[in-house]
Amino acid sequence: MHTTHYPALVAGSLLFLSTHMAAFAQQPVYQDKPYLQDFSVKYYSDKQGLEQVFTDRNGNIKIMSADGMLHPYDGQFLYPGKLSADASYRTLKNKKISALSLYDQQIVYLDDKAVLSNAWAGSLYCKHELPGANKAVGGRDFAFLITDGKALHLVRDSKTLWKGQLPGDEVVAIRFQESANSFWILGKSGLYSFNPAGNSLAKAVSGTDFTAFALTSKGNQAIIGTTDGYLTVDLATGKQVGTIQRRVPVTQITAVEEVDGRLWFGSTKGAFALRPDGRYDYYNGERWLPGDHVISLAHGPKHSVLVLTKAGLGQICFKPMTLQDKADFYEEQVRSRHIRNGFNASLDGMEKGNISTGYMSDSDNDGLWTSMYLAGEAFRYAATKDKEALQNVRESLDAMDRLYTINPVPGFPSRSFERSGFGKHLSDPERWQHAPDPEWDWKSTTSSDEVIGHIFAFGVIADIVDDKALKKQSIALIDTLMSHIVKNDMYLIDFDGKPTMWGKWNPAYVNNFPTNVGDRKLNSSNIVAMLQTAYHFTKKEKYKQKALELMTKYGYLENLMRPMRAIGQAPDNADAHAKNMSESWNHSDDEMYFVGYWGLYRYAFTDELKAKYKQAILDHWQAERPEKEGAWNIFTALTGTKDFDLPEAVWYLKEHPLDLIDWAITNSHRKDIDRLPENFRDQSTKEVLPPDERPVQRHNANMFSLDRTRNGNSEHSAGDIWLLPYWMGRYLGVISAPVSGPPSPISKK
Repeated sequence: MHTTHYPALVAGSLLFLSTHMAAFAQQPVYQDKPYLQDFSVKYYSDKQGLEQVFTDRNGNIKIMSADGMLHPYDGQFLYPGKLSADASYRTLKNKKISALSLYDQQIVYLDDKAVLSNAWAGSLYCKHELPGANKAVGGRDFAFLITDGKALHLVRDSKTLWKGQLPGDEVVAIRFQESANSFWILGKSGLYSFNPAGNSLAKAVSGTDFTAFALTSKGNQAIIGTTDGYLTVDLATGKQVGTIQRRVPVTQITAVEEVDGRLWFGSTKGAFALRPDGRYDYYNGERWLPGDHVISLAHGPKHSVLVLTKAGLGQICFKPMTLQDKADFYEEQVRSRHIRNGFNASLDGMEKGNISTGYMSDSDNDGLWTSMYLAGEAFRYAATKDKEALQNVRESLDAMDRLYTINPVPGFPSRSFERSGFGKHLSDPERWQHAPDPEWDWKSTTSSDEVIGHIFAFGVIADIVDDKALKKQSIALIDTLMSHIVKNDMYLIDFDGKPTMWGKWNPAYVNNFPTNVGDRKLNSSNIVAMLQTAYHFTKKEKYKQKALELMTKYGYLENLMRPMRAIGQAPDNADAHAKNMSESWNHSDDEMYFVGYWGLYRYAFTDELKAKYKQAILDHWQAERPEKEGAWNIFTALTGTKDFDLPEAVWYLKEHPLDLIDWAITNSHRKDIDRLPENFRDQSTKEVLPPDERPVQRHNANMFSLDRTRNGNSEHSAGDIWLLPYWMGRYLGVISAPVSGPPSPISKK
């Protein structure tokens, strides 16, 4: 350890900051004002025939089912509740309730004899003459239009004021338009208006396979769902507006409702809401709903949306949050159930999303996922001086440190370690080895993914954390790892004396790849970044000399500067390994590139090299822009560039779901996305879906993946997925600390 270099390191950091302050001062900055974060509370049901859901003015949720009245019980985010029998009014038990409706924000019941309510001191009891009535909607002055699906009766004060029926049609739903004092009746093949003042029934629109409808509060329109999209009708003229809308997530629409000015649609495969830009927010799978077949939609308490499905109720909630609030939530998620021996781990073995049933699992990439979390906590501490963040750094750095000491190979980082037993050697004998301490096993065959992650995190701590002990520990780890690699001719040598499969940076390996195979560029970029980092903090000439030798004598500078447009599949005359490595774009490579860019750019030997590295980073970022990957955009801001897609980075952070459980997700059936032909980058759609509509993924995955078949058996940690880009953005100053007031657009420093 060379503690005598600390003054030089501080001076170097100050020089870096002063040199680039002017560039950074022109970068855009997101002002962290509150936005609406959506999440779901689910209530599962074993009852049959769920039919309707409503909320009264007191926030009481009532559900009509074939088994009687139900209400939700004991649910909260990540802890589902259930639908239980509603016995709050025991006197209703003897009545044959067939339907619910809402009148003046109060629950109204329909049975075989009357329209009744417990509101208004129980005074509403309007008898009717339609024993099979199954729908009732109120108009002015407590007049109700009821139906059994065929006949229509208008009743008030226990008098039947009018009788009629739809000509050759069956009633699907009824709505009341207050401004026109008109009832609108949806049949399977038409939309009809009924004027109670003149008792006149008229057909407005003809069609087929109508399933549900709603009246808009401001637009004087009816939105009609069908089995093949939806259509809009102008109520003033009674004419259809435009053509039927089929560019929706699912065309088989089962429910339509306007909630707080937004149109919501239920379907056979989830719910979706119309956005101001004409696209849709899609709520599909058990991340959001107990089941996908939607039956009914309603306004819920506190501006939530109630989505009743065949399997239960989903309550989509909207909570004002800042990104800092979201970070606080995720910090608690990580610390409460994702820290295993100091590592940032997944929670596996869960029973259908039940987080109490999971265990923190080991991983081939424990070192990498922990490095990314560790760097994020270092950025957090540097930005906020939060002592909790500093303690998190200490604990995870100790876990990383032990990766080097738990095995007998000098300078070799284990993939992971765990207490001995549990059949690890039988299930994965290639990787798991016994440690000298019989209580522990360690995982071998460490990959280059882990190595670049280690150097990134150690470099961040050594650079920006103002704790001498942690700086010293980090620099020692950098020196230990890089000494091992340089001593072993640019290979990572395992316990068997052989290089690991991926730990190879020797020119004989790297330059054996054709120039258009990504590993040639990647390995060159990574090893130069690692050697620069080692030299920057230790000032040992062996690291600088080796980096310069690789860049000049062996073409590593040319390799790393090669533009991304040149990367593709290996030529026909390449060997099998090169062909296998270049069948398609490797998104793990992107992760390795970008975490390496910290050391590549920040610790460049000269300003000339720094300018070249910036060019390479921006070239790579241009290729990544369609993914709207929050981490890659924030990493690109490291260069001081003004354009790094900050709005897209913020979009990534805002749109990430609070629920990081691996639920089954399906999007490939959607009618509102533009599919692309098969391509080298595996970009399946023209535009990437929001994170809360696609599978939860780490940064090494393809953000254009549409589906996942898992069913709530694991929960990802936010430590590497979300906290790293957020806290790096805070440290770099492109995301502000929380500010008060309504949401605002991106602003300039």
